[in-house]
Amino acid sequence: MNNKVHVKTGDTVVVISGKDKGKKGTVLAVSPKEGKVIVEKINMVSKHVKPRKMGEQGGIIKAEGAMYASKVQIVCPRCKKPTRVAHNINSDGTKDRICAKCKEQI
Repeated sequence: MNNKVHVKTGDTVVVISGKDKGKKGTVLAVSPKEGKVIVEKINMVSKHVKPRKMGEQGGIIKAEGAMYASKVQIVCPRCKKPTRVAHNINSDGTKDRICAKCKEQI
């Protein structure tokens, strides 16, 4: 199974499908094994938390839920548009991620 994901932690992404379609956020965590990402302030879910220590508060908290990486697209820093990731191979053999639209390095 292919475990590659087109986004990395810290990338700015836009949601392209689902209830949060059109919202932008920063990637907090990537799980290549599951093919999922966690995006800041996107896909908020209610989580029931039990108090663990004496005097600690329990209750329902809001937290970011994981979503499939195929539902997000990287936003180019130069043209500010959602884009696919292209690759540029340098002369020394290293790979750069570039915007497929304006060819700017991401």
